[in-house]
Amino acid sequence: MRILVVSDTHGHEEDLERVLQDIGMPDCVIHLGDYEGGEAHIQEMVSCPLYMVAGNCDFFSKLPLTQVVEIGGLRILLTHGHYHFVSVDTSDLIEEARANDCSVAMFGHTHRPLLDRSDDEVTLLNPGSLSFPRQEDHRQSYVLMTVGEDGTPEYEFRYL
Repeated sequence: MRILVVSDTHGHEEDLERVLQDIGMPDCVIHLGDYEGGEAHIQEMVSCPLYMVAGNCDFFSKLPLTQVVEIGGLRILLTHGHYHFVSVDTSDLIEEARANDCSVAMFGHTHRPLLDRSDDEVTLLNPGSLSFPRQEDHRQSYVLMTVGEDGTPEYEFRYL
């Protein structure tokens, strides 16, 4: 199963369109917030299951701030992260994932890619920003996640 994980497009849906042209339609798309009113356009361009949460810049969104989903046998916590203070520390997010029996917690907000497996129970994943990256090399990033038949996830950071 191929899962596209993106965040922080900030109204630049053309960046998501470029990714979908490059990789083809995955089995699932996850958007971790800050689409700034672009949710209808995103829903139109995606023809597979789509999971979205609202970010701190999604002022009029009716989408949830946090969502727990089961994909490929994994329980995954989806959130933008601003209510979990991820810019400062991820411990609150890890506790939320544990409380919801999730083995993966995905978040955005920082605009910096991150894969952290240092916790024995919860893997943290941030795909970075597809439109406004803040890491040192400022490359627009996303994650292509694959889940094998045995339920083992693999994460590949990719760049536009």
